[in-house]
Amino acid sequence: MRLLSARLIVSLILGVTLVSLGFSYYQVVGEKRGLRSEVERRAEVLGESIASNVEKSWEGKPDHELQRLVQRFGNREHLLGVAIYDRQGSLVAITPELEKALTTSPHALTKALAEDHEQSEFVRLGQTAVHIQALPLERKDELIGGLAVIHDVSYIRAESLRVWRETFVRVLAQVFLIVLITLLIVRWSITGPIARAAQWMRALRTGKISSRQEMPDLDLFRPLAREVATMAASLNQARSAAESEARLREAAESMWTADRLSVQVRNRLDGSRLFVVSNREPYMHQRNGKSIDAVVPPSGLVTALEPVLNACDGTWIAHGSGDADMESVDANDRLRVPPDDPRYTLRRVWLSKEEEEGYYYGFANEGLWPLCHIAHTRPIFRAQDWQHYEEVNRKFTDAVLQEIKDTPKPVILVQDYHFALLPRLIKEQRPDARVAIFWHIPWPNTEAFGICPWQRQLVDGLLGADLIGFHIQSHCNNFLQTVDRVVESRVDWEHFSVLRRDHRTMVRPFPISVDLTEDDSTENPADGSAYLERAALLRALGVEATYLGIGVDRVDYTKGILERFLAIERFLEKSPSYQGKFTFVQIGAPSRTHIKRYHDLLAEVEAKTERINWRFQSGKWKPIVFLKRQHSHQEITPYYRAADLCLVTSLHDGMNLVAKEFLAARQDERGVLILSQFTGAARELRDALLVNPYDIDQTADAIRVALEMEPEEKQLRVQRMRKVIKEHNIYRWAGNLITELCEVRLDAAEDKQEKLHASVHVA
Repeated sequence: MRLLSARLIVSLILGVTLVSLGFSYYQVVGEKRGLRSEVERRAEVLGESIASNVEKSWEGKPDHELQRLVQRFGNREHLLGVAIYDRQGSLVAITPELEKALTTSPHALTKALAEDHEQSEFVRLGQTAVHIQALPLERKDELIGGLAVIHDVSYIRAESLRVWRETFVRVLAQVFLIVLITLLIVRWSITGPIARAAQWMRALRTGKISSRQEMPDLDLFRPLAREVATMAASLNQARSAAESEARLREAAESMWTADRLSVQVRNRLDGSRLFVVSNREPYMHQRNGKSIDAVVPPSGLVTALEPVLNACDGTWIAHGSGDADMESVDANDRLRVPPDDPRYTLRRVWLSKEEEEGYYYGFANEGLWPLCHIAHTRPIFRAQDWQHYEEVNRKFTDAVLQEIKDTPKPVILVQDYHFALLPRLIKEQRPDARVAIFWHIPWPNTEAFGICPWQRQLVDGLLGADLIGFHIQSHCNNFLQTVDRVVESRVDWEHFSVLRRDHRTMVRPFPISVDLTEDDSTENPADGSAYLERAALLRALGVEATYLGIGVDRVDYTKGILERFLAIERFLEKSPSYQGKFTFVQIGAPSRTHIKRYHDLLAEVEAKTERINWRFQSGKWKPIVFLKRQHSHQEITPYYRAADLCLVTSLHDGMNLVAKEFLAARQDERGVLILSQFTGAARELRDALLVNPYDIDQTADAIRVALEMEPEEKQLRVQRMRKVIKEHNIYRWAGNLITELCEVRLDAAEDKQEKLHASVHVA
């Protein structure tokens, strides 16, 4: 820092001095030019005046009249003298002060007589710098002689020296002040913040502070702020991971973490790369005024798969749905993500409005979604929607094939019911690729699935995969029964696999989960913080209540929101003592609202809320608060932590992560989970209060039991369920899925790939 200050001071002194001297030089030159111009102008005016008088008094010979005339003009400012010459250049009259200095006629006079034109020059007479103004004298248009007006201009040099002296003093003062002020600014705004930032980083490195504590005085280093913050977060994450691994080794545990997942998958890939295909992208770009923001859509997949893609420099292929997505990609529709620390590639696929309407809103969400969820909503199948579904699956196939073109033995993980045809389409072109698809929604029984007009094409497309994953075993069983009935194949029930077209497909359950990360900053469960947080949340909602229930769902007919509200109404009927005390907050994000069934459902939910509130509401209390908008995870977590109970009443659900998110947030080991028996989560979370959401009285009774349950029993139940989530977290789901996929044997596939290449060369 001292060396930096010394260099800065020397640079400032030299720079300011050179700039000041340069400006001073031009100032002196300008001043000198101005003074000379002034002398020339004054000499010209004076010469013309004297010449006029001389021409009137000229007799052709020297006389006392001309001598008196030149003497009369001899006392002007800076005027050295005046001399009159005849036409031959002989002296006629001269001022006494000039007589000794001017021994010969000036060159300017000789030239003026010769050219009969006024002349001017700066010369030296002895040691004196002078200006000579020479004019021809005429009488009746005849040249009769010449006039020389001579000014002393030595004062111009003196004036220039004065300017130089003043400039020198000013430069010294400027250098001193600028250096002083600069050093103060550097000290205040650069070296000071750098020192504090270094102290902050030292404290972070030694573990004395948390990475959540912001770095001080970072505004000046805005270009570096993001990198420094990312580095700090990585450092803290690495320390936490190391400490976690140490604790696990000491306790002989094997909990999955993001770091363990990264190492596991990197080893399993053995130099290959992972490609993820999903409809929803991990990052979308949206306009925010004149700026463009990168937004992370709410999705557990990003949490699960980002560590893997980061570890192997993978590629995520998804539909670009943000209004600024096209402006954020390169010429190949790619960009590096995450924005703060790019580690893997996002490839965006563009869909027309008609394609999105037919493939996503049409076949996927008006056909397959109600078909797979037994929620008594009739599926709608349109031939045009199926055509768009096929076209979009082919479009995504083309994008995948472009991305894996130069990758030997790529590993491809396809997500969900949007891409049932994709595995077969990929395998036909790249038999050497390992392809898995995870079906995030339930798979219905054979009779229910049999109403789909294109069931054979869907099943055949899925069987192109090497591995098909469902949440629970019963969904695997339903799928295998459907395969056995719909397509020609051999189902191996002992090993849960299907052999079709000389290709074997494994079918396995992989229950998805959440990331349960312990937070060291959590308050002691006994300190009453949950009650304070509950009071603050209710106060913000304008409601007064003693007990709080929470529900978090998309407004979807499979989530049982209407049945949930009816159960709350029945609970208040059967337990009137809780009227005025229990409030249920339903966080409901509107979804697919331009589909009529969803639009009507949203209106039904609002109407049901208003009816129940109108029936029971009193003063500042009301039984149901419906928050109709998308909430971030950070906004929802305080409700999870403060609630006495969480209601998950799905009519049919593949897993339902809300139940697990609620438990992950309850580090205080309080709260009760009321869970539908028709969710995949009910197979794992046995300590929840399991209910049939269609049985309104049973759910109402479960609410009363939850509110009156002893604290010790609540704690024991939450402890056991949190242990299940901790041991079977989102990283274990991803690790098991990718590990099993990487262990698939592809001997026959490699032979097929070689034959395919050979046929291409022959053609």
